[in-house]
Amino acid sequence: MTQHVQFPEDFMRCAEFHGHICPGLSIGYRAAKTALERLQSQRSEDEELVAIVETDACGVDAVQVLTGCTFGKGNFVYRDVGKQAFTFIDRNSGQGVRLCMHPDGFAPEGRHQELLSRVMQGQATDEEEKEFTVLHQAASRKVLDMSLGELFSVQTGEFPIPDKARIAPSQCCDQCGEPTMQSKLVENQGRLLCRNCNC
Repeated sequence: MTQHVQFPEDFMRCAEFHGHICPGLSIGYRAAKTALERLQSQRSEDEELVAIVETDACGVDAVQVLTGCTFGKGNFVYRDVGKQAFTFIDRNSGQGVRLCMHPDGFAPEGRHQELLSRVMQGQATDEEEKEFTVLHQAASRKVLDMSLGELFSVQTGEFPIPDKARIAPSQCCDQCGEPTMQSKLVENQGRLLCRNCNC
């Protein structure tokens, strides 16, 4: 992984999981670090901490690495809203914090934006790819160095706590025959169907 700028060790663990360094990862890193500090929480071994993310962008990988909230444990909730917003709730205290990026919190500018577009479209030359990497890492570091107030609006208090992960027996879908969690089957004209078959 090319690195021209210095980053904290725990950020690099996030980058290794994510696959590259980028400003989006930095945004999720800042959100997760802030939440752990504000809630005085440790990395979640089980479901002590819950993360609710409103984006499926890069930052959610940093949230998973730092907080220990994952889909598999059931304490990582994705809401398809399209906002750079992250809510963290401590089940033990009932306290939570929601961080939402300001409209002008961060956006690529100038040459960085120009090269980002070329890279995303597969039109960048090798030299442009190298230039982009340098600018992208510098922008990622900039996000880490911004004040919290520049980057996010922050709400603290009590938030509704999602249910804990549920384990339910499987039952075969009446159409495709594939085993499906019973609670996810949908009744349709007297048949129990998985959501794929009920489309």
